[in-house]
Amino acid sequence: MPSDFEETVSRVIELALAEDIGSGDITSGSVIPADLLFHGVMAAREPMVIAGLTFAAEVVRRVVPEAGVRLVVADGDAVPPGAVLAVLNGPAGGLLTAERTALNLLQHLSGIATLTRRYVDAIAGTGAVLLDTRKTIPGLRALAKYATRMGGAQNHRMGLYDGILIKDNHIAVCGSLTEAVRRAKSATTHAVEVECDTLDQVAEAVEAGADIILLDNMTPPTLRQAVRMVAGKARTEASGGVTLESIRAIAESGVDFISVGRLTQSAPAVDIGLDWTIGQETGR
Repeated sequence: MPSDFEETVSRVIELALAEDIGSGDITSGSVIPADLLFHGVMAAREPMVIAGLTFAAEVVRRVVPEAGVRLVVADGDAVPPGAVLAVLNGPAGGLLTAERTALNLLQHLSGIATLTRRYVDAIAGTGAVLLDTRKTIPGLRALAKYATRMGGAQNHRMGLYDGILIKDNHIAVCGSLTEAVRRAKSATTHAVEVECDTLDQVAEAVEAGADIILLDNMTPPTLRQAVRMVAGKARTEASGGVTLESIRAIAESGVDFISVGRLTQSAPAVDIGLDWTIGQETGR
């Protein structure tokens, strides 16, 4: 987890609340009596893996510092439909103001964690490790990658600053894969990963001393050949077009890692509701 993770979460929450509330919640301010107390239950409406529940709680506390927020489950938990995630109580107007921002974060991040867990389960027992990518919504990368960890994946590089991945355009500019790897190794102590589209490139990458070889858009039979060619001289990562239907066969090819962009690029939000009961304590 980045050392500034909490600061990043705080900044995201601040921006999200400013975006939604602006100069004030004119609906709640108009129709909700200032002294009305609400008690509510945040609950799952479908099976899901939770991520971002503490962030949602922080949203509520930012808007209503005196609110009571009791978390019933924890991030990383898999829950069934109907499961209570949190119990809230406090001034009704403030809680209604915070509701959408809190749910937006929680539904989006839990959607990522839920999809990630499905991919992790699909390769269980193969020895392959699921990785995420940089295909994230701008500004939300740290939170999205937190959600993939809650789903059971490992983070690939957080950004361009903490890992080397030589891709096709880098190779084209350098003139050859070998030259690109040579320059990278002479400039840094980071592990050098290089993207290969063909078995000939794989052989060149091994000879050049690449530490990790990304096998791009290869079929399982070709992946098996590539793994045999590498023969443990580098780690291998399969990437490109990986789906829930194809990932098991990819994992069984013997690759060390499988990276999946859709974990953060296109995971659907899950359905979570916040249901209110006036004037009585709610919870279980």
